[in-house]
Amino acid sequence: MRVASAATDAALGDVRTIDAKAFLRRLGFDEIEPPSVAALHRLHRAFVERVPYEVIDIQLERPTTLDPFDATDRIVRSRRGGYCFHLNGAFSTLLAALGYRVGLHRAGVQNHTDQQAGIFRNHLALTVEGLPDQPDAAWLVDVGLGDALYEPLPLGEGTYRQGPFNYSLRPSEIAPGGWRFEHDARGSFRGMDFEPEPASMSDFAERHEHLSHSPESGFVRVFTAQRRDAHGVDILRALTLSRLDAGSRPPSVLESPEKWYAALADIFGLTLDDLSSADRDRLWCKVVAQHEKHVNQPAASVHAARGA
Repeated sequence: MRVASAATDAALGDVRTIDAKAFLRRLGFDEIEPPSVAALHRLHRAFVERVPYEVIDIQLERPTTLDPFDATDRIVRSRRGGYCFHLNGAFSTLLAALGYRVGLHRAGVQNHTDQQAGIFRNHLALTVEGLPDQPDAAWLVDVGLGDALYEPLPLGEGTYRQGPFNYSLRPSEIAPGGWRFEHDARGSFRGMDFEPEPASMSDFAERHEHLSHSPESGFVRVFTAQRRDAHGVDILRALTLSRLDAGSRPPSVLESPEKWYAALADIFGLTLDDLSSADRDRLWCKVVAQHEKHVNQPAASVHAARGA
């Protein structure tokens, strides 16, 4: 069964379809269910557990588009992931196909630096509203924040706990009518602000180009893969594999390509069957160089993986 979904960027000027059942199978579901608060939460949890935040294409200097249908194809057919524009773009397309009222919003992720909050357009935020069982409620839905949300957050001021992490939402001080998400103190970034006005994917074109190609981009400088689950998050930066949860354990360094690629497959679900042996060798050489640079200059890349 193919479910029709309008393209999430009106500038595309057409109506295309996704195979919603194939996408749902990728997330571990056998059947389509109608929109509801519980169904939205199930979809969100399944997505972040099964579709990793990763920048492999950027590391290999392979151009990717902002088209959410391209991202959907890569996620479903190639069993890959992506970063926020890919992940939230694809998820918004699935939700729209299933009958959810999805809003796309220009956003800005604030890193752990002296950087002030701003709508940098380095992030695409999603909201969902008008669910049949809670028609007056709205939700922050974000599968593209890497080590952050496991489930949607009700769009209202307050503090929220998900697994071992504490989050908060409040009205944004820089985007009137918008919202500010505050990450847990242990997270990879400080917070994220988003505007209330609707956005289109083309709004992020300039920032996508920068994040994908600029030598100043953290995604170019440092390989990262992240996968969220109910109890914490697994993070691979260059050669360093860490687990952030309620416990405390030291990170490990994956010192051979066999261990590194095994971790990508076993922990992040990235078998990378589409990569040639030459691509695998090139990627391994890159992460080794990044690790050595980090060891020699640790302060230079502590927070590089957020990309901004």
